[in-house]
Amino acid sequence: MRRDATGSYATSVAGGETVRAFVPAPLPPMPPLDLSGARQPLLERATLALGRLDSVSLLLPDPQLFLYAYVRREAVLSSQIEGTQSSLSDLLLFELDESPGVPFDDVVEVSNYIAALEHGMARLREGFPLCNRLLREMHARLMARGRGSDKAPGEFRRSQNWIGGTRPGNAQFVPPPPQEVEPCMTALERFIHNEPGAMPVLLKAALAHVQFETIHPFLDGNGRLGRLLIALLLREGGALSQPLLYLSLYFKQHRSHYYTLLDRVRTEGDWEAWVDFFLEGVEETANGAVQTAQRLVALFQQDTRRVQASGRTAANGLRVLDALRQRPLCSLGQLCHTTGMTFPTATKSMLKLMELGIVRELTGQRRNRLFVYDAYLSILNEGGEAL
Repeated sequence: MRRDATGSYATSVAGGETVRAFVPAPLPPMPPLDLSGARQPLLERATLALGRLDSVSLLLPDPQLFLYAYVRREAVLSSQIEGTQSSLSDLLLFELDESPGVPFDDVVEVSNYIAALEHGMARLREGFPLCNRLLREMHARLMARGRGSDKAPGEFRRSQNWIGGTRPGNAQFVPPPPQEVEPCMTALERFIHNEPGAMPVLLKAALAHVQFETIHPFLDGNGRLGRLLIALLLREGGALSQPLLYLSLYFKQHRSHYYTLLDRVRTEGDWEAWVDFFLEGVEETANGAVQTAQRLVALFQQDTRRVQASGRTAANGLRVLDALRQRPLCSLGQLCHTTGMTFPTATKSMLKLMELGIVRELTGQRRNRLFVYDAYLSILNEGGEAL
């Protein structure tokens, strides 16, 4: 549906140039979203897929293991959209204190993303509301170290920003002037909390994500925080008990169309085309996450049987395998710390897993060796190649 522009323009100054900055109208859209035709079945399918994802913990012996790995996969993908070159392996190496040499600026952005997500989810579990204060707290963690740490972490911007182009005058999009940021974010917060249950949480998340990206309330980190906002809304709205739905891979795979649809919302008011894209992404991503969990369960069961059949060293081998399920990339020192095994026993057990083809050594060295649970990391890495 075309509604014409979904906001108004205000004159602003950026980089010494006078520009037309877009100020979005408050949500919800007027006239209301059209849910006729194929859109209602699409919403129902996405909701069912989300329900299956929420019950995935019933499949897993330890859902926290899946959550640990899946959150890190998402952090890598979301940061790649912003141009980082880090991989999941880089992040896991970075988290090993004894493994220097990983590119700091890229991987610290990914690590910050995890810290921001974990802080947001912890606050929601405490009963803290999803509000602008929480978003600012998360932004402070997102930008705490590395690139962007000098761009007012945790504070709404007080200067004009722009998106695309080589300068403000030829920018693809200019968000609201700084004096409009606080009122726009207050209106977004009001939409998130007004009339609980009046709008399906998936639709609320779809609309709120676009509105946040349009306001672009921070000097940096808006894309990553805008994607985190989706996970927060689904958690607070009761659609998910754990933060297991992330659309970064879907947005990455359809990057050009994603940005086109955001522009169409702003210029033509075509919320319906965006909602269709969003719901299709939720259905595809939720189904993919369930399949990933099922594949990991099958892998763990298969490798457990292989270790159990390995003879009298099987008990120690299973302890090592369990540790690798928690951290698919580790050193022998970390393994000893995790399992309480002696260094010689850990070494012998790890070499047995290498012999079985479950584990691969990364360094080729005799000292300070690093080991990876190859098949596990491969499953998580799918779609995670840098742009």
